[in-house]
Amino acid sequence: MSESVQFQQVSEIPGLVLSTARFADFGFERHFHLDLHVGLVTDGVQRQRVNGKTVLHGPGSIVLMPPGEIHDGVTADGSQSTLKTFRLSQELLARVAEEMSGQHREPEFGGALLEDPLLAGHLLRLHDAMLRSNGAGSLEVQTEWLTLLECLLKQSRAVVPERVQGALSRLQWERVRDYCFSHLGDKITLDELAGLCGLGRFQFLKQFKQTVGMTPHAWVLRLRLERACALLSRSSQAIATVAQEVGFYDQSHFNRAFRQAYGVAPSCYKA
Repeated sequence: MSESVQFQQVSEIPGLVLSTARFADFGFERHFHLDLHVGLVTDGVQRQRVNGKTVLHGPGSIVLMPPGEIHDGVTADGSQSTLKTFRLSQELLARVAEEMSGQHREPEFGGALLEDPLLAGHLLRLHDAMLRSNGAGSLEVQTEWLTLLECLLKQSRAVVPERVQGALSRLQWERVRDYCFSHLGDKITLDELAGLCGLGRFQFLKQFKQTVGMTPHAWVLRLRLERACALLSRSSQAIATVAQEVGFYDQSHFNRAFRQAYGVAPSCYKA
């Protein structure tokens, strides 16, 4: 494995930087960061010394390294390893913590190693999705970002999320539903939907799911697929045209989503 380090700023989330590092025979001397690092090893094992303790972390574990924590890092036993990291600035953390907790205070982190393969897998897929889309503007990525960050901050006990009860009002739900129907071919964002209801994104996510029983992304995805079925069954439009008309800008993504939902390719549904 050749050694390499890549960084990518996420323009739509100021203060978030993604990194992917591949190491074969490399070690970090003792150092610290000014931001929060959420690290995920995808292969190999890394050894770190922090707070006088040595920890090993590999696939399935999540390393939280808070600002100012002095630590080092090296591949264990000369093995090769790959480390993917979310780097969150203190300003971004403060904004998210306030949105989730409803309190204006700085979250307090301690270094932690979380053994949670399910959450680690979700975070890795989010990391890859953000890299592929070169941002976080899609409804799917925005929903996953807030949902997984809430889970991570709750597990680390740095933030106690605000209890959001109740559902959307009838007027709020009708605004969201009508907007999605009339803008199905456009990019729909979480910020737009929450704004229609006069709510923050975190509160909107909770109340939408309480109202509908699905996340906003899952509901909009199904709406797009159902509209696609109607178009395919009664028009002679090309599959690529139908995909674009209902908001899929990547036909391969449309094909995968359609097959997963209905068990057949779009071509099997076409008139």
